Amino acid sequence: MVYTDYFFDEPVFDLHDGGYIPLEKTDLPEKPLSIPKLLKPDKIEGNDVYYTITAQEGETQILPGKKTKTWGFSAPLLGKTVVFKQGVHYHIHLVNELPEVTTFHWHGLNVTGPIVDGGPHAPVYPGGSRDIDFTLDQPAQTDWLHPHPCPNTARQVWNGLAAAVIVTDPEEAKLPFPRNYGVDDIPIVLQDRNYHDNQLDYKTDYDMDGTLGKYAVINGTINGVFNVTTQRLRLRILNGSNRREWRLHFDDDHEFTQIASDGGTLPEPVELTKLMITTAERDEVIVDFGDKKPGDVVTLMSDDVPILKFKVGNYTRNDVKLPSHLNTIPKPVVTPGSKIVHTVMSGMDDQVRLDGKLFDMQRIDRKQKIGDTILWDVTNTNDMDKGMIHPFHLHGCQFLVLSRNGKDVYPNEHGWKDVVGVNAGETVRIAVKFTKFGIYMYHCHILEHEDTGMMAQIEAYDPDHEHKFHLISMEEMMNGGKS
Repeated sequence: MVYTDYFFDEPVFDLHDGGYIPLEKTDLPEKPLSIPKLLKPDKIEGNDVYYTITAQEGETQILPGKKTKTWGFSAPLLGKTVVFKQGVHYHIHLVNELPEVTTFHWHGLNVTGPIVDGGPHAPVYPGGSRDIDFTLDQPAQTDWLHPHPCPNTARQVWNGLAAAVIVTDPEEAKLPFPRNYGVDDIPIVLQDRNYHDNQLDYKTDYDMDGTLGKYAVINGTINGVFNVTTQRLRLRILNGSNRREWRLHFDDDHEFTQIASDGGTLPEPVELTKLMITTAERDEVIVDFGDKKPGDVVTLMSDDVPILKFKVGNYTRNDVKLPSHLNTIPKPVVTPGSKIVHTVMSGMDDQVRLDGKLFDMQRIDRKQKIGDTILWDVTNTNDMDKGMIHPFHLHGCQFLVLSRNGKDVYPNEHGWKDVVGVNAGETVRIAVKFTKFGIYMYHCHILEHEDTGMMAQIEAYDPDHEHKFHLISMEEMMNGGKS
């Protein structure tokens, strides 16, 4: 079956918001799509791999004329793509060359919190550094690295801090997926921006309900073109925007196959002609150009605006049929006697709240035992006529989406997730299990909402081993550790 709709509730799409800024079709010259370089290890010693990642300032030629001042991770803009292999022990030296405090949050990685996870309790100050290490023990997936220094996460991402992270494992490697990075395996970082005399001006463009821009900027490229040299392309799509929902389709309604979501490979491939992705979600799709000939152009659209062209060149015929079963995901077994967790996302603009509260870095809002599988009911109380979709994100684990208002989940939501878009007036039930100890954030991933305080903290605890945490205040984080 081929699905031909966006699944989410159309009345609460972002384009109905009074402050919505639509993408504009531009007459700027076409440019080759920028493909982030791979981050190279500093050294490899057996099963230990060492990386250095630097948050830095830079300049990037985005528009004709003067270059745009941008921020990036070990790059002028966005970041070099980090590749992690399952089972390897990583040592990462994090360096901050920015003029302000930042953090390095590994969105999607199953690592301890709050320090390794890189939330607001793990600041790296200007001119400073931090060292973390972890053994990677999760399945293949596409994750990302972004800052998390509440209340400045949104502005720092707007300035450019967002890098793709690719996790690999031996099981996924057996599947017939394209995996030649930069040739047939491509990260697609979706963002939107405005420019003022070719420069970013977050304060001018700021919107409390999520900052939007008129330019579609894909991998830092406007009017990008990718030259297709293989029959099949794997696109690792990341919504790296502050707020925008991307409603993707090809100009000729070309079919494509989704093979993975946030937490890795789906149980079975899902055939689509349309795909909607809310902030911070990742969707991996395979596009087969076997029905195209050299010289054909296929354009990726968001709503009715072209955002990326694929120019088909010469390729070797390679007809591959994906297996009907890709990945076995066990049905969650809920811990006997456990109670359902209810969490509520409410409000818009400056009235946004999580469970009726604003974020406090020194308050633990919930606790959950490591190894327990607990049902969470996540509710968006916005009005179904005038509300909005709130994308819910939970650090420190991947969860399974079980139902939407008691009904089936969307066809492409049967895999592991760490972000789920919750429609207005909807309750989404998820199964949550932590395997690592730590303090973790959970929040709306519209960046301005989390910065405003639509965020809370949960402690994943091990009853057999006590862990003590120093939870710094926002003032300490912003003032170099001094209250």
